Amino acid sequence: MDNSAALALVTSVIMHVTWNLIARHQAREAYPLWWVLLAHLVLLGPWGLYSLFTEVQWTPTLVKWVVISASANVVYFMGLRRAYDYAPVAFVYPLVRSSPILIALWSMLFLGETMGGFAWTGLFVSVLGLLVLARVGGNAHDIRALPWAMAAMFATSIYSLTDRAATAHIPGFGGLVGFITIGYFASWLALTIDLRRTTGGWRPQARISMPVTVVGGLCIGLAYALVIHAMRSMPAAIVVAFTNAGIVLASLASIFVFKERAAWKARASAAFIICAGLLMLSFRN
Repeated sequence: MDNSAALALVTSVIMHVTWNLIARHQAREAYPLWWVLLAHLVLLGPWGLYSLFTEVQWTPTLVKWVVISASANVVYFMGLRRAYDYAPVAFVYPLVRSSPILIALWSMLFLGETMGGFAWTGLFVSVLGLLVLARVGGNAHDIRALPWAMAAMFATSIYSLTDRAATAHIPGFGGLVGFITIGYFASWLALTIDLRRTTGGWRPQARISMPVTVVGGLCIGLAYALVIHAMRSMPAAIVVAFTNAGIVLASLASIFVFKERAAWKARASAAFIICAGLLMLSFRN
């Protein structure tokens, strides 16, 4: 792993953990995803789109990646939104993040990327830890969320693949921010339409605080742009797997900082399994 990719991943994980820790304390009716996507569009969208349209040479291939990525982002956020209607974050999110194996398969089939047996084993071990974490965080009634979580997971594998391919056409970091801004805008529109259909309003009935909105908007965009940047020099599946270190940190923080001791031994064990898989990936070469 080169220094640039390592720094991008570490920074991304920190941002990811920051956003998730503040989001977990927001009321569901406030619809935090809607607010932070809007914040990204306002705070980072103009710079990103300017960079994308002035620094990038547009080709039919790049347009194809933009369309596929934006469509997959819509499915991801809608799946996440519906899954949260039926189950808590502790059950849904680890399932959604269990996409690295699918990403590795797509990368092998469509991009010609190959990995050794040790890397594949690391992916399987880390995903096993995520599934254990989801099992601990759910119950029998949460099964209704499963189809939506799986849709979001599948969409994650698709946009990760297209975003990896798009890096060949986008030289600068600002362009990457613009690239994801298009997908976030499409997702925000879809969430707004769904909000109108379900509540009759064009915005959530409750607000989240301005500091939370700003921090969330900055983190949700910059964190993923850093992930795509790391994909320039690393396989997409490996990058996404390493970002799941954020789930480990968030789980440990919930146990030892926020004193959420329900099933803490099982959650700590799941975090250990994820870390074991990531450690194997770090020595894959």
